[in-house]
Amino acid sequence: RLSLFRFTVKRPFSTSHSSVDSKEVKKFQLLAHKWWDEEGEYAALHSMNDIRVPFIRDGLLSMNSNYHLGNPLSGIKILDVGCGGGLLSEPLGRLGASVTGIDPVEDNIRTADQHKSFDPVLAKRIQYKSSSLEEIVEESVETFDVIVASEVVEHVADLETFIKCCSQVLKPEGSLFITTINKTQLSYVLGIVVAEKIMGIVPEGTHEWEKFVSPEELERLLESNGFSVKTVNGMLYNPLSGSWSWMESTSLNYAVHAVKSGAPAQSHATDTPPETDIQQRSATAGTA
Repeated sequence: RLSLFRFTVKRPFSTSHSSVDSKEVKKFQLLAHKWWDEEGEYAALHSMNDIRVPFIRDGLLSMNSNYHLGNPLSGIKILDVGCGGGLLSEPLGRLGASVTGIDPVEDNIRTADQHKSFDPVLAKRIQYKSSSLEEIVEESVETFDVIVASEVVEHVADLETFIKCCSQVLKPEGSLFITTINKTQLSYVLGIVVAEKIMGIVPEGTHEWEKFVSPEELERLLESNGFSVKTVNGMLYNPLSGSWSWMESTSLNYAVHAVKSGAPAQSHATDTPPETDIQQRSATAGTA
């Protein structure tokens, strides 16, 4: 009881339950050793890096003209939520970012740690923790410049709690990048029936259609929790070529870049200098 009391007192909002879904944890536990097989179950996530890494990079560079050409994300602190085996953490680290990857599945973190250890540069830039987002909130209020949640929100137990936590650990005017699956009839047919049951592009049972979220609903949740949505881009996976591309329609997959409002949190109002307002700057990310 004492520890629960301590947990809730630190919270700017009350959370009666975690955003981590224990059924999802068990599901990914079974696949933890397969993350770095580029031809295996996670092949589509490997090739997604071709568009999601430039989307993140260009979204950040559109808001900051001071960057090193070789390491454009140098000096930027990124939290990769639901990092899995580190498929996105590593390329972001190679761009110069300081990355913290968290995942509730311990075997995923073991796999990620082992893989980054092969590269001494990445070993310094990336740290992994077996942790939920709620646990990070406890120690890291307004710590990160960027949060990345790629192919994660369709697996969380409570999306609003998840977004509130993202807001708490982001600095004012920090960026949140999300890629996920829309909740449409087409996404059910292609994302679950075809991708899982017929073609086996992703393991059967990976997704539950009820947990998919439309861009309109995600935008509503983000804006009601102090974010301004800058970019929403449709994404298309071609299973024949194994490649991703941007498209107008968001009826299947889509990517979002949102920015937290510039006002510092209440408890930090005295020690955080006001930031320059960036709401007017346009984000033209995602065309790379």
